[in-house]
Amino acid sequence: MDIAFTVNGVARTVDAPPTASLLDVLRNRLGLMGTRYGCGLEQCGSCVVLVDGAPAHACTREIGTLAKRSVMTVEGLGTADRPHPIQQAFLDEQAGQCGYCLSGIVMSTKALLDRNPNPSRADIVTALDRHLCRCGTHQRILRAVERAASALRGAA
Repeated sequence: MDIAFTVNGVARTVDAPPTASLLDVLRNRLGLMGTRYGCGLEQCGSCVVLVDGAPAHACTREIGTLAKRSVMTVEGLGTADRPHPIQQAFLDEQAGQCGYCLSGIVMSTKALLDRNPNPSRADIVTALDRHLCRCGTHQRILRAVERAASALRGAA
């Protein structure tokens, strides 16, 4: 079944079963490897992408529900040469150890800062509550989100 949707601002059509996971389509059909498989149960947050600007778990989201919708992955933010301010803040704070969970955390951060450019620490904790970082960099992640918010407001 052909399913047309937008990924990182580019119109795409994929031939996939409507029950295929968005994660499978992103990684195995479109070659976007930044979104990671973690638990497959919406419990770790490694697979979070934005669907129409809202965080969504790509591991359980069926591609058949995404016709004509917009998906943003971590590849849609910045590049290694020109990182998005959120990605730069995570680098500056050394918020990633193994980095496995970071693409999902970065995307949830994007959604948070898009709707709330000046979040409190409690707002950040709530927004990232669904993410698990087994490396224990939670304090660095919180500082990175605060740094990114400041940079995006132009106060860095």
